[in-house]
Amino acid sequence: MSGAIRRRRFDAQFKLDAVRLIQQGVRSVREIARELGVRNELLYRWQRELATDAKNAFPGQGKRKPEQEQLHQLQQELKRVTEERDILKKALAFFAKHGE
Repeated sequence: MSGAIRRRRFDAQFKLDAVRLIQQGVRSVREIARELGVRNELLYRWQRELATDAKNAFPGQGKRKPEQEQLHQLQQELKRVTEERDILKKALAFFAKHGE
């Protein structure tokens, strides 16, 4: 036993196809989940994600939705500016102390 659990990854097309099977209404979500080898909850989550933002529903591994990418960039910018401010504060205190 290795003890490590591997997570299965599903591409966007697989998720879209699974949601289409649900939307067809021919079979229950439980049957579809069993056939695809996934949990019912996962199918419901994919369906919800597609319903809330169809264009950006499944961005893929390592990719962010546009709003998330913008937020990430703003957080990085804030971090950089905060570090610059802290350096300038320290420099100002140093020169004020040694400039007298």
